[in-house]
Order: sequence, then C-alpha cells, then structure tokens
Amino acid sequence: MPTSDTALMPDREAAVGNGARLPLRIWLRLLTCVNMTEAMVRARLHAQFGTTLPRFDVLAALDAAGEELSMGALSARLMVTSGNVTGLIRAMEQDGLVERRRHPGDRRSTLIGMTDAGRALFAHMAPAHARWIEQAMAGMDRTEATELWDMLGRLKDSVRDAGSDPVAGPAKRRAWVPKS
Repeated sequence: MPTSDTALMPDREAAVGNGARLPLRIWLRLLTCVNMTEAMVRARLHAQFGTTLPRFDVLAALDAAGEELSMGALSARLMVTSGNVTGLIRAMEQDGLVERRRHPGDRRSTLIGMTDAGRALFAHMAPAHARWIEQAMAGMDRTEATELWDMLGRLKDSVRDAGSDPVAGPAKRRAWVPKS
C-alpha cells in the first residue's frame, strides 16, 4: 500500500500497456521507482530537517570527497551544471553550511567546503537518509537486493556502451534481443 509520501506520484508505467516493448517498460519502471523514492526523500528531508534534497546532495558530495571541491568538481559529482549549483552554494553559504574561497593555484576556480554547522547537519541527516532508503527497499531480501545490484550494473554498462558512439543511429546498433 502506498504511503502518503508516494501515493500521489504518477506511475510512469501506466502510460504504456503490457503490449509495449519490454525495454521501454523496464525504463519506465526504473523511472517510477526513482521518482517515488526521490519524492519520499524530499518530503522527509523537509519535514524532519527543514531542508531540501539539493542541499543534502551538496553536503553528501562534500562529505564523500573528504575535502573541499572546486565548483566544477562539485557540479560533476552532482551531475548538474555549475550554473545550477551557484545559487544553491550562495544560499548555503549565507546559512553557514558551506564556505567558498578562491583556489590558491587557480584564480578562476572557487573551492567549496563544509563548515562545522554543515558537517553537524549532515551527520544528523545521513543516518536518517540511509534508514529511509532501507525502508524503501525492505520488500526485497538480501539475495534479491544483490541480484538487483548486479543486474543494474549490467544495465549501466549496456547504457554506457550504447551511448559510446554519439553518431551511430538505431540502424548501426544491434536491436535488443533477450538473453536465453
């Protein structure tokens, strides 16, 4: 039964019938799962910590790096453009969560680091975030989760391979054929 966090999320799979090609249905199911999980995390971050997912993501990226990051490196880790991060960093700096400073070796670059307040906030949010994700996946046992991890790794490789030749059109690529 859906929770209030995800009950109103559109189910992308409903957009196609069972007659749709399996790869399209898989992609829509992945998209639905990501959107539902993200909506749940966004709602809980707001309700429990009064913050947003982008702010959490910035602190998580800085925490994972273990050091200051250039704006470009932070943007790459977040998979967004530097322009998307600039306003967010400005607001987080005003709230005392991050600090900016000029890169000593490159005057064109700015380094972003967490403040003590940012580290403290992230230290409270990270365990809650991990619990939420575990709760979202509680319907699978360890074996199923491991199999899903492995299959998604193969899918990731397949997607990377399919995108490796930006010039190749559908005619040059092998059509999807299920493995026997």
